[in-house]
Amino acid sequence: MNLDGKRIIISRTDSIGDVMLTLPMCAWLKANYPSVKITFLGKGYTRPIVECYSLVDSYEDWNDYADLSTYKQVEKLQNLEADAIIHVFPNSTIAKIAKKAKISTRVGTSHRIYHNWTCNKRPSFTRKNSDLHEAQLNHELLRPFGLKELPTLEEIVKTTNYFKVPKVDLPNEFKSLTDITILHPKSQGSAKEWPIEKYFQLAINLANQGRTVIFTGTKKEGDLFRNQLPKHDNIIDSTGKLLLEQLIVLISKAKNLVACSTGPLHIAGYVGVNTIGLYSPKRPIHPGRWMALGPKVTILVNDDQCQACAEKQDCFCIEEISVNRVELVLV
Repeated sequence: MNLDGKRIIISRTDSIGDVMLTLPMCAWLKANYPSVKITFLGKGYTRPIVECYSLVDSYEDWNDYADLSTYKQVEKLQNLEADAIIHVFPNSTIAKIAKKAKISTRVGTSHRIYHNWTCNKRPSFTRKNSDLHEAQLNHELLRPFGLKELPTLEEIVKTTNYFKVPKVDLPNEFKSLTDITILHPKSQGSAKEWPIEKYFQLAINLANQGRTVIFTGTKKEGDLFRNQLPKHDNIIDSTGKLLLEQLIVLISKAKNLVACSTGPLHIAGYVGVNTIGLYSPKRPIHPGRWMALGPKVTILVNDDQCQACAEKQDCFCIEEISVNRVELVLV
C-alpha cells in the first residue's frame, strides 16, 4: 500500500518506554512516504512524549473513547479519516472498532487470535524469544507497507534526533541547579530494580563531591522511599513535583541519569544525556530487547552469563551491581 497523501494510525496504548520504542516507526514511514500523515493513538499520559517527536502529526487519546458506546467509538475513529491502522500494542477493543470503522488496511500480529477477523494484514513474527530489540521488532509491522529489511539498531538510534525537548518552565527550585545526576529508583513494577540502599549510597558519594543529585518518580513512588532519603543539601527529592513535560526538561539539563528499564531511562537516551541503565540479563527483559536508545547509553548487568537468568529462574542478580561500577561510567 502506498501511503503518500494518506493518514495512518499507530496504536500503542501502553507505557512511556514502550511508546518511545515505537516512535522510530514514524521515521521509516516519513522517509518512505514523505506526505503521509501520522496519528498516534495512545493513553493520555503519554501525550507529552509523543508531541516531542516531530514526525508525529497528531495525537489521539484512547481515554476519550473509554466511556463511549461502541457506536460512538466507531464514529469517533471514523472522524480521523484514516486509511490504515497499525496495532503495535494489541488491543481487542481497538481492533474491533477499527474494523467497524472500515479502515481499509488494518495491521496486527498474527499471534493474536482476534486479529484473524479484525485485521487484514497479519505479519507473522515472535517477540518473546527474539534476539532483536523491541524497536526493531515493531518495524515488522511495517512490512505490508514495503519494508524489506529491518533497520539496524544503529540506524534506529539516529531517529532519536527527531525528539525535541518541550519549551516549558521548571519549578523555581529546579531552575538554577547545575551538575545534575538524576536517580530514578522505581519502575512501577515493570522491571527488576537495583536496591534503594545502593541509590542512597551513590547519592551520598556524589553529594559529598559537591554534585547535585535529584531523585525522580511519581508521588506514589516517592512515598516508598522519601522518608529514608539521606539528609544532604545536595540531595533533592522531586517525586510528585513535576509534570511529565517538566521531567523531560529536567532530564535534558542533567549530566547523568541512572535507572533500571523504565520510562525516564528511555527519555534520557533520546535527549542525549549520559544514560546508565541497570538490567537483568534474563529473557525476555534483557537489555538486548529493552535497552534505551540514544547516543550516550551505557548498559550494566551484574553477569551477562548468569546461570539462574539463563534458566529463567526468579533471579535478582541486578542487585549485585556495585555502586562503584555505576560511578565509573558517570561523567
